[in-house]
Amino acid sequence: MISENGDPVSAQLDIPRSVSASAIFEWRTGLVRSWDRKCSHHIRGITESFGAAICSLNTSHLTDGVIYRSKRMMLDTVGVGLLGSRTAVFNKALLYSQRYKSEEKSSVWGKSGITLPPQYAAFVNGVAVHSMDFDDTWHPATHPSGAVLPALLALAEALPSQPSGLDLLLAFNVGIEVQGRLMRFSREAYNIPKRFHPPTVVGVMGSAAASAKFLGLSPAQCTHALAIAASSAGAPLANAATQTKPLHIGNAARRGLEAAQLAWMGLEGNPGILDLETGFGVFYTDYSPSVVSDPAASEFKWILEGQDVAIKRFPAHLGMHWVVDAALAARAKLKGRVGNFDLNQIRRVTLRVPNSKYVNCPFPNTEHQARHSFQFNACSALLDNQVTVGSFIEAQINRPALKELLSKVRVESPGDNHPSFDKMYCDVVIETEQGQSYAGRCDTFYGHWRRPLSQDDLLGKFRANASTVLPSEAVEGVVDVIGNMERIRDCSSLSSYLKMTGYQQE
Repeated sequence: MISENGDPVSAQLDIPRSVSASAIFEWRTGLVRSWDRKCSHHIRGITESFGAAICSLNTSHLTDGVIYRSKRMMLDTVGVGLLGSRTAVFNKALLYSQRYKSEEKSSVWGKSGITLPPQYAAFVNGVAVHSMDFDDTWHPATHPSGAVLPALLALAEALPSQPSGLDLLLAFNVGIEVQGRLMRFSREAYNIPKRFHPPTVVGVMGSAAASAKFLGLSPAQCTHALAIAASSAGAPLANAATQTKPLHIGNAARRGLEAAQLAWMGLEGNPGILDLETGFGVFYTDYSPSVVSDPAASEFKWILEGQDVAIKRFPAHLGMHWVVDAALAARAKLKGRVGNFDLNQIRRVTLRVPNSKYVNCPFPNTEHQARHSFQFNACSALLDNQVTVGSFIEAQINRPALKELLSKVRVESPGDNHPSFDKMYCDVVIETEQGQSYAGRCDTFYGHWRRPLSQDDLLGKFRANASTVLPSEAVEGVVDVIGNMERIRDCSSLSSYLKMTGYQQE
């Protein structure tokens, strides 16, 4: 049965409690298929085109290039999430979430004996992914994977029949695609953000779209899921460099999942949410939305096909990767000339970076501030000849040698150095007491989408992160499952490895 506005009318019916969840799911799926067969209506607006695309995309639309890149994103996301499951902010989020119970249970990554309601599993696993700012970054700027994968894996465990690996890849890419399309509605979004943290704006929409795909929602229900999610979008950038920032990813995953479930139950929002300046347009000063082409049409192309992500080598804001590589280049020149790096020889260190206030932190006091400090990351690289996971512990942040070097740093922002992850550069100039200068420049760091990590280095990063939590059997099991995801019949096998921890690791 179809309602007058084109939606399945299941939410209008009183369903007896005795009816099983699987029976309801099959019944609703039948309604959606009936809707698809009967309705081939004209696309009237932008939001409607998104709903139609989310619903109609299928596994045959996935290309080899998109599958390859999205599997790399999944592997990296799981790895940084496992590492993040041992952080203080994750533990706080988990302790809070354990207050909530439901009949539906989903896994918490890195915790063998703990389950949560799907929404809260998505939340805490999303927090883990971003807890160290170690997750992938896209262009225009956002962290695309952390808002989507935790929601899908949590939802998959709650569905009456487990999706296949190919289903997971499709839903994941739908969530990534929606984020990429939304960011291209504004030129402002191409730059390092100034007002809102992007995952809270587009990430929750991607989570809603991906979850809607998993739930098999109709086109109209998909538009309502986006509308509902939009009312949970947006968080101020002032909370960057604090313990609250990882909650942005967790909330995006959770609220997007909830939006899709509410739309599944029949809740409605504004069906033109993406068309309106008073809708999604409130987040941008130059909002210019456009329709999504029909996936069946030849002009449809996945954004991920043409725009890869950046995968980080160390856990800090993406901009720090330029300054670290430039600092290492300058350090190598100084050491090659004088034979060693002596702090007492240094008179001044000049950083030429884009003008971005929230990553200009001269004297960080916490790990989260340090992850967002050009000055800290440059000085850590100069002192230690590397920046690693261990660079951000309290003892490293507070060491006297680092503080002394920080006091010698000067920051400049040349007019030609644009605050864009696609255009920026970084110069580091070391001036010695003897009047000599040694300069290093980075235009494109290793791990950037123009210089992607090799598969071996990506696997190395994953294994280093995951092995802090999982036994080797589970680490290699995750590598195998994700590497063969398009051939896996039941994607829940991934979650089974993610919770394969011993009490000693926990």
